Amino acid sequence: MAVVFHQNLSAPTHPRVSVCIANFDGEALLPACLDSVLAQEGNATIEILVHDDGSRDGSLALLRRCYPHVHVLASEENVGFCVGNNRMVSRARGEYVLLLNNDAALAPDAIRCLLDEASLIGTQAILTLPQLDWETGRLVDRGCLLDPFFNPVPNLDPERIDVAYVIGACLWIPRASWHALGGFPKWMESIGEDLYLCGVARLRGMPVRALRDSHYRHRQGATFGGNRADAGLRTSLRRRRLSERNKTRALMVLTPGLGMWPLLAAHLVALAGEGLVLSLLRHDATLLRQVYIPALAVPFREYAVLGARRLQEQNERTASVGQWFSAVRWQLRKVAMLRQYGVPEIH
Repeated sequence: MAVVFHQNLSAPTHPRVSVCIANFDGEALLPACLDSVLAQEGNATIEILVHDDGSRDGSLALLRRCYPHVHVLASEENVGFCVGNNRMVSRARGEYVLLLNNDAALAPDAIRCLLDEASLIGTQAILTLPQLDWETGRLVDRGCLLDPFFNPVPNLDPERIDVAYVIGACLWIPRASWHALGGFPKWMESIGEDLYLCGVARLRGMPVRALRDSHYRHRQGATFGGNRADAGLRTSLRRRRLSERNKTRALMVLTPGLGMWPLLAAHLVALAGEGLVLSLLRHDATLLRQVYIPALAVPFREYAVLGARRLQEQNERTASVGQWFSAVRWQLRKVAMLRQYGVPEIH
């Protein structure tokens, strides 16, 4: 598959920060995102890379016309979020990499605060900023914790900085750490790749933290079929399929110790029940066939591959079982969401 790299020769040769923006049909979203990067305070040298994932709109023309200083990787085919970000980081030259969604925008002091925190920590760490809803300005999360089945639990506690994972919409990482961790797993396609990367980092003793200061605004789900819960749970069939499959994979590979097996069994029972109930309520078995049965099949179809990945990651683990589970909340996140918002709308 062909990808054309349009390099801006006037960009800094030794940038401190590489901002990597994955784009697909984001002509209407890119200006706010790019302008927020260009408006950053401080004197840090920044390069911007955009991976265009086979857009059908005027994204590439917009970049050529209005943002000639941006490095553009133009893919002829849609390869997904994981491959797109891996490609950008392989071209990046900054000491630090900031992955930024095209539907997100940084506060003016964002990169300065991230650099200050990275210097203060004095060790390699994955960082993020408080996430605000684009329309309302409401705090969405300060990174995420997990329930036992790898469902995200938003962290809203300003005193808690250590989290289970940070979403790829705004993910800061030393470039050397990205390569050491292996980047995003391309076998996940999209959804859950950020959870997996942060999980591998935590197993190896690397901090995953959310800053108290600054923020970024995010049009949640604008680029991938929904993810908002302000007036009810809404998502797409494809997003749900990838999410359930990839959470099952992550649980099998990342959960340390023998406790993985009873958690996996409980997870599969819960998935089967959830699929049956939702299908009955919808009077349609499409959801069961396309989302839940493939997720339930993962431990059996992919046992050898996932077992080998588990062995590799657990052999490199330096974190204790207790340290891993310190970011787990022993609650059923889906049950709490169901009580609050009702049955999800899946289209």
